[in-house]
Amino acid sequence: MPEAVIVAAARTPIGRAFKGSLTTVRPDDLAAVAIQAALDQVPALDATTIDDLYLGCAEPSGEHGSNMARVVSVLLGLDTLPGATVNRFCASSVQTTRMALHAIRAGEGDVFISAGVEAVSRYVNFAGAGGSAADTQNPKFADSIARSAAIAETNRTWTDPRAEGLLPDIYLAMGQTAENVATSRGVSRERQDEWGVTSQNRAEAAIAAGVFEREIAPVTLADGTVVSTDDGPRAGVTLEKVSQLQPVFREEGTVTAGNCCALNDGAAALVIMSDTRAKELGLTPLARVVSTGVSALSPEIMGLGPVEASRQALARAGMSIGDMDLYEINEAFAAQVLPSADDLGMDLDKLNVHGGAIALGHPFGSTGARISTTLINALQTHDKQFGLETMCVGGGQGMAVILERLS
Repeated sequence: MPEAVIVAAARTPIGRAFKGSLTTVRPDDLAAVAIQAALDQVPALDATTIDDLYLGCAEPSGEHGSNMARVVSVLLGLDTLPGATVNRFCASSVQTTRMALHAIRAGEGDVFISAGVEAVSRYVNFAGAGGSAADTQNPKFADSIARSAAIAETNRTWTDPRAEGLLPDIYLAMGQTAENVATSRGVSRERQDEWGVTSQNRAEAAIAAGVFEREIAPVTLADGTVVSTDDGPRAGVTLEKVSQLQPVFREEGTVTAGNCCALNDGAAALVIMSDTRAKELGLTPLARVVSTGVSALSPEIMGLGPVEASRQALARAGMSIGDMDLYEINEAFAAQVLPSADDLGMDLDKLNVHGGAIALGHPFGSTGARISTTLINALQTHDKQFGLETMCVGGGQGMAVILERLS
């Protein structure tokens, strides 16, 4: 059975939605930048031999619509390259990597692009970023939605709605799910703030060391301005400053702008091929895709999704968390990162060593490929072999992928 190996990885800078550096860039153009940058790393590859382009996107409508993957193929001049736009919300471009892995192992192709993009600044209907608009909600969830509102208003500890004979609130805003995890798992405001500061401080150190320069593909705007750095990281962040921020989602809550990710624009791309094709082309792969996992749980505590998904990926690889040299949990919220790490037995010194989404940002559809790019970079920087990437997913899911560094 052929192995799936990553031979190139690149990402754009991550901009702040609505007020950041990439607000004027369409998502299809942004995706094209990341994909072309990844392809440029593999000059031996004839792009006309690529079997398929899988493009992750969490809200594929408006400018993100019209099967954006195929639009991007044509923008790149690759008229013979098929394209599929894939939606698994935050894990959309982990799913695209999983699809490439499966296709290669099944012998149904040798070269794939696994990419993702989200330009929240360009959303037509912004409701998709924080919960669905009322007119799209299935009325069968009305009682569940009312229950969620009551919990938020009183900030009481979350309990399973199934025990009350209700459906989980599939439409619950992500910030509310984070508060549910915080109350049910006893994650203090102080601990969340400490992790938010850690994320920012680690990103600041990585920037000073030039770490992200090795993974970022600059974006040239219409006016000629070149964007080459992330908008989100801030220098000199302290616990004293972060602790003064007010809760965002509940009056008596613990989730603030200092301990959760922002809304963002960005894209990332991987070139994945069979190890046999890589050998034929004389390439030294960056990493091997070892295994993946996907799981589901109550949508109301979706932040704990990384736990079971990671356990699946580890079991399929015949490995344990102790075998992982580094790991990345997408920092949607510190409130969910910390209990997930606790449940998995992670050493926090090995987690998100260059900062996570609290500092860097979380452009939904691109985050899976972005984290893979960052994880490979970290494994190279710290001379480590195995890395675990995992994340929670809106709607109550989790995904994970294990990578082995090869060069």
